[in-house]
Amino acid sequence: MSQDTNSQSDDTSKSTLTTVPPGGPWHQRLADAISNDAFNDWYSERQTTENILKGQLYFNGLSPPPEPEKHTPSKLLQCHRKVAYQRENAPREGASPEGLFWSGERFEEDVMVPFLQDDVTTEGTYVENSKWIGTTIETDEYSLRLKGSTDPVIVTKEGSPLLVTEVKTKSSIEHQDGPDQRHRAQLHAYLYALDEEYDRSVEHGLLIYGSRTTFDIEVFRVSFDPDFWETVIEWMATQTKYRDADELPPAEPETDWECDFCSFAHRCGQTDEPYQDEGYDGLLPGVEDYRKRQVREYLEAAEDAALTPTLTEKYPSLAREFAVSDLVCPNCGARKPWEEVEKVPRPGSMPLCEACSDDVDVPEALVVAYDEM
Repeated sequence: MSQDTNSQSDDTSKSTLTTVPPGGPWHQRLADAISNDAFNDWYSERQTTENILKGQLYFNGLSPPPEPEKHTPSKLLQCHRKVAYQRENAPREGASPEGLFWSGERFEEDVMVPFLQDDVTTEGTYVENSKWIGTTIETDEYSLRLKGSTDPVIVTKEGSPLLVTEVKTKSSIEHQDGPDQRHRAQLHAYLYALDEEYDRSVEHGLLIYGSRTTFDIEVFRVSFDPDFWETVIEWMATQTKYRDADELPPAEPETDWECDFCSFAHRCGQTDEPYQDEGYDGLLPGVEDYRKRQVREYLEAAEDAALTPTLTEKYPSLAREFAVSDLVCPNCGARKPWEEVEKVPRPGSMPLCEACSDDVDVPEALVVAYDEM
């Protein structure tokens, strides 16, 4: 009797495991659930939840543009136009740097802080994760304000800073033969502000570059240089001047490679797209190089902003939440409401109206009947 019961139980268990669930084979459904879009949506919601949990709601979405005189140490000595686009919340293009930020944060908190605690500090010295800085710099025209927070600082028992560090991660540090100027400027901002705040002189810091590939580090000692700091102050005053005049700064990168990694290359005019010196507002028609999370954040923050037809096709779920802008002929400016467009243009295209297409040799796929239904 007992043997029959066990046999029946085994058969039932086997039947349960081999039954194909509704909706198709289980392995197919599981595999279909794993996609880049699903992962990005999950990670975005996870970050939102964590920010709420930590009481950091200001990290969810875009922050209002700061006042012209306010500056952040991490933005110093970079292309004036790029910084202006960032500060005015122009829509970001291309790949998101979230992976870089995450790996940098983990390297700093999980590797460098324990190393400093275990192998660097001596009796009576400690490691503080970061120090908040805020200072004002008076010039002939402006009262420039610097606000931000440092990377790990070695401090006394009372919290007075002894040595400031700035930790950066790169894919390779093989050719890192000195500190980058913008990182040097960032560290100078911390040294200046802490020296102003504390009775103790704070004139020295370390720039630590860590390789994400090999976990090797390169360390450069940086001493406060008054002449170099004047250069940084001049940069801040110039940036403030552009903001004060509501003027788009010139496209003059501080380094040769800045344009190659810029999140505003289309808007600035550094690509083959028909755009040049664009302002801060609006998603660019025909450009599909926007990530879903950045598009959502921009549309939620910007008044009267609308999804472009190109992005409607790329992210159809957003079209159910936000308005969609008219299709506009790039040649004559003729407009057609998106809901009246019968033939959907391919992503990334700038379709002409039928009248303009008669004068220009273009593929049929780039022609939209703007004036007739």
